[in-house]
Amino acid sequence: MMQTLRSNLLKNLLIFSSLFGCIGVVHAQSIIKIDGSSTVYPITKVAADQFEATKQNTIKVAMSISGSGGGLKKLCSGEIDIANASRPISKKELAECKSAKIQFIEIPVAFDALTVVISPQNTWSTAMTIAELKKTWEPAAQGKIMHWNHVNSAWPNDIINLYVTDRDSGTFDYFTEAIVGRAKFSRNDFNKSENDNTLAKDIAHNKNGLGFLGFAYYLDNQTQIKAVAIDSGKGYGAVLPSVESVEDGSYQPLSRPAFIYVNAKSAEKPEVREFVTFYLKNAVLIAKEARLFPLPPRAYTTMLEHFNKKRVGTVFDGVSAVGLTIDDLIRREGRLEFEHH
Repeated sequence: MMQTLRSNLLKNLLIFSSLFGCIGVVHAQSIIKIDGSSTVYPITKVAADQFEATKQNTIKVAMSISGSGGGLKKLCSGEIDIANASRPISKKELAECKSAKIQFIEIPVAFDALTVVISPQNTWSTAMTIAELKKTWEPAAQGKIMHWNHVNSAWPNDIINLYVTDRDSGTFDYFTEAIVGRAKFSRNDFNKSENDNTLAKDIAHNKNGLGFLGFAYYLDNQTQIKAVAIDSGKGYGAVLPSVESVEDGSYQPLSRPAFIYVNAKSAEKPEVREFVTFYLKNAVLIAKEARLFPLPPRAYTTMLEHFNKKRVGTVFDGVSAVGLTIDDLIRREGRLEFEHH
């Protein structure tokens, strides 16, 4: 009887061990942590979904949105593997990474057209100059530039309703720097929307609404809102955001590069290395699916070389990307060495 008990116990232990081993295999999953820009989120999400589909549930890409500033802050504190950013890393963020001994690899993945939007009911400000946008958004406008005719005397005497999604976003930083001249330098009497899609809906239902968002979010809501044509004052006239105007450099100064910043230590992990390689090798189609503007294929080849060589640092060194065209970015990446931190 003792022999039978021992035999049954051994069998049960073997079955349990086998089951436990199977469960361990099923749930053994590497996780890549990504956070940051809502503008860059769509392209990285497409890359992540396609990458995960090739990995049979062995790698999970966990993504959150906390704005470019939020993502870069987490990158510089070592909390995440990759930060999405709709602007270059700032001098303050560079200092934070340096202080924490965090090195990173800067990779531009696409271009975006920051889009100024209005309600379909708005028939007067369908085209705006940079000077008119600055007059509307600069700090001095608060309490003074309250009606449309304060901006342009030919426009109606109706109160302007301004909308912003997130003051800490890279979109807000880029817009204020491009239009007003300094990041975050803006009037504060605006309405806040929860996210880009909410902002679009708020403006769609407000004849006097005015705001700005990434091009993909504009496309998501283009049946409800209108894009404003922008006159940069450089002889192009009023230009709408489009593939052509971004590629030829005429949609300025609201064309901007979109980045991922990869923690250099994380880049040593096989799952992160595989994901970034997949991202860059398929970036042209991924960018198009995410409704951003892809870089030329040769640019992605260069970025993959930089990644494989772990060329850490930034070609911007805290300097603005305002006014940069796709060609400018490629020349800069090819000409400048990354500064090591």
